[in-house]
Amino acid sequence: MIIKKAEHLITAVEPKQYPQTGWPEVALAGRSNVGKSSIINTLVNRKGLARVGNTPGKTRVINFYNVNDSLMLVDLPGYGYAKVSKEERLSWGKLAETYLTSRDKLGMILLLVDIRHDPTEDDEIMMDYIRSSGRACAVVATKSDKIQRSEYKKQIDRIKTVLQLEETIKVIPFSSLKRTGIEEVWNQIETMME
Repeated sequence: MIIKKAEHLITAVEPKQYPQTGWPEVALAGRSNVGKSSIINTLVNRKGLARVGNTPGKTRVINFYNVNDSLMLVDLPGYGYAKVSKEERLSWGKLAETYLTSRDKLGMILLLVDIRHDPTEDDEIMMDYIRSSGRACAVVATKSDKIQRSEYKKQIDRIKTVLQLEETIKVIPFSSLKRTGIEEVWNQIETMME
C-alpha cells in the first residue's frame, strides 16, 4: 500500500467517541510492550505518529489512525501488564472488549505476539475471542530482529501450536527496526479490504 496520508484521528475511552468514517478498521491487539505502536509507525512509515512508550501499559485508551482516508488502524490497550492495579487492568480489558464486540466496521484483528517467547495465556484467550468473533485475523510475530533468521520456523511453529492456529491464519515475522514483514502485513490487510 502506498501511504499518502497517515494521521492520529481520535483517542477514545467510550463508544460514543469512536469516529464515524465508514472506513474498514484493523485493530491491533497484544500484550503490553509487544510493539503495537511501533508496528503502526512502521506500517505507515511515520516515526512518531503512534507514541512508543518504554513503560509497558502506556496505551490505556483506544487510538484511531486514519490511513489514506480509506482505512483505520486501531491501537487497543495492551493486556497482561502486572504493574498496575487489577481494577485498572480490568478497565482496559473492558475498553478493548467493548470496541471488539460492538464495532461493525472492524474487518480484521492483528494479534501481536513476541517471536522470542511462547504466546501467553492472555494471548490464547485473545485468540479464542478472535476465533469466536469470526473476524479475519493474522498473527504478527514482532521483534524478529532479536532472533536469528534460522530460528524463525521453530518459533513460528511454537506460536501456531500454542495458539492452535488453523492453516488459514498466517504468522508474519515482523521487525520495526529492520523493516521486515511490512509488505506481508499490508497484503493481509488489503485482502481483507477487498
